[in-house]
Amino acid sequence: MIFAIALAAAVLFGCGAYLLLKRDLVRVVAGIMLISQSATVTIMGSSLSRGSAAIDVRPGEAVSDPLPQALALTALVIGLATVALLLALVHRVVLVFRTAERDELAAGEAEHEADLAAERLADQEETG
Repeated sequence: MIFAIALAAAVLFGCGAYLLLKRDLVRVVAGIMLISQSATVTIMGSSLSRGSAAIDVRPGEAVSDPLPQALALTALVIGLATVALLLALVHRVVLVFRTAERDELAAGEAEHEADLAAERLADQEETG
């Protein structure tokens, strides 16, 4: 069972790393989301133990540790907030630059900087 969970975490992490290398910003966000889920699966897989819930413990019974479950829940909430923020940023980038491709954004940024430099030079010539 532990091998299956480790394999699932490795596949999630591998797919997430692959998506991080893509040019589309939405796929990059999906890659970050998959890596976050891989961390959650790893936390849950490392805490596999048989035992009763920590709420009603009888003397002599094994108790499962609630800390990894709390960490996984916290990781899920933080991951969801991060993905929401990244998607909002990608949406804003698409509205402003009309593209979600990293290469086109880099080319557009270089053109924008060249335009700003030309405007500054024209302003200096007018005032000087």
